[in-house]
Amino acid sequence: MPTIDFYFDFVSPYAFFAHHRLPQIAAKHGCDIAYRPIDLAAAKLAAGNTAPPTAAIPSKLKYAIADFQRWGKRYGTSLQFSSEGAPNSEPANKGTYYAIDRGQAGEYVSAMWRATFGQGGLHGKEELLRAVAAELGWDADDFMAFVGSDEAARRYAEGNAAAQAAGVFGAPIMVADEQLYWGNDRLDFLDEHLAETCA
Repeated sequence: MPTIDFYFDFVSPYAFFAHHRLPQIAAKHGCDIAYRPIDLAAAKLAAGNTAPPTAAIPSKLKYAIADFQRWGKRYGTSLQFSSEGAPNSEPANKGTYYAIDRGQAGEYVSAMWRATFGQGGLHGKEELLRAVAAELGWDADDFMAFVGSDEAARRYAEGNAAAQAAGVFGAPIMVADEQLYWGNDRLDFLDEHLAETCA
């Protein structure tokens, strides 16, 4: 069965939007999705991108907010930022490996984004992480222990290194048949490629 490698960081709004459509594209073409969490800031730096974040550029931020509203309208959703403080996506990113081990990666990614950008929850907040774990039927203490473990840190570091070696420079990035598609707005190209190769 063909596989789509989905490189994402839970802190990326465009990865949030991409995941609204990616599972449907994968199902349409009989593909699996391999969920590959990355540290977006580190991926950018490794690729030589030293530009300041969008939030630091007022005109770009104004545009991005309008763009988020457009995509939200298209997908029948909305993107809500937390007012509780600065986001920290690393714990949620690491938690993806716990989900992978249980065959629930897609469910976990969907649940985590519902709790954060979907409902305005703060990325990295322990109560949110525990709530997502409970929603998926996991032992929240065991999940939190994994997230803070050396194993999670090692797997996350290895995943980041592998992504950077593969040329991943941002998020979301989808890879199918060694073809790379960057951004939520490139899903149509991915869909067309899979229609040709999976026919």
